[in-house]
Amino acid sequence: MSQENLERRGTRRFTLRLPVALHLPNEEAQALTKDVSARGVYFYCSSTLNAGNPLDFTLTLPPEITLTSSVQVRCHGHAVRVEPDLESGRLGVAAVIDDYQFLP
Repeated sequence: MSQENLERRGTRRFTLRLPVALHLPNEEAQALTKDVSARGVYFYCSSTLNAGNPLDFTLTLPPEITLTSSVQVRCHGHAVRVEPDLESGRLGVAAVIDDYQFLP
């Protein structure tokens, strides 16, 4: 098996299009997820980010996922991969979630 075909994810990921509020040092920005797992997220944004950048962002989980009402989750993590998405003209960002908390 080639290196490209090896799956390195430790948790299952779910294809979800969720709004993301990015809280960056010099700006507040909006993003949209491509997929989400318990340990990470992949999202598209227009902000300039680099691999290794710390990230602070808020996801809103809809009732379809929580089986109750919408829930906001504040996440702290870091970008592990940043790549241009030629189709949308935005950046694709793979991020690890280091810590999170549910907001009231």
